[in-house]
Amino acid sequence: MTLHHKTRVKVCGITRAEDALTAAALGVDAIGFVFYEKSARAITPVAARDIIQRLPPFLVKVGLFVNATPEAVFSGLSSCPIDILQFHGDEDENYCRQFDVPYIRALRHRSTGQTREMAARYPSAIAILLDSYEPGRFGGTGHAFDWSEIPELTQPMILAGGLSAMNVGSAVGQVAPYAVDVSGGVEDLPGIKSPERIREFMRAVATADDLA
Repeated sequence: MTLHHKTRVKVCGITRAEDALTAAALGVDAIGFVFYEKSARAITPVAARDIIQRLPPFLVKVGLFVNATPEAVFSGLSSCPIDILQFHGDEDENYCRQFDVPYIRALRHRSTGQTREMAARYPSAIAILLDSYEPGRFGGTGHAFDWSEIPELTQPMILAGGLSAMNVGSAVGQVAPYAVDVSGGVEDLPGIKSPERIREFMRAVATADDLA
């Protein structure tokens, strides 16, 4: 029997309970909370905890940090029931491993060789997330990068960067990632998700999976 490939979907930058509940109802696999105060989608661990308490089971909760002190990450974990950590800054592998929580390492893609070299530095990561590079920003650029430059990685690969219902089908068809990560592409405003855009995004991913 041939197994049907299912591309997982993570909606990041959740700031409201209604958006998290909508994502869950529409079949999203994971949601992300941005614990980075400089982000337009920033949320506190306590506010995220209040949202999580209203969610159904089997929805993965991801906490995103950028160059946070270890104390801030430990504090966030004690305040909020996070399943997976996601690091977007300059954190090395020893830093990422110290929390004894599964983690995703986000890399800003600049070239095939650099991405391959950087990913190899994080063998303990449960996945590598590839995002667009923009000087001075740690993700959330809203721009896609050249998917043909993505090297083969040892870890499962999560594709991010400028994805929307308009291009995610092409991304899934070309890259065949383990998962896709979307934020601005399903929003009306930063941090305010659109139920219709999430629905269209999920439909585009499912259609691409059917054609794979």
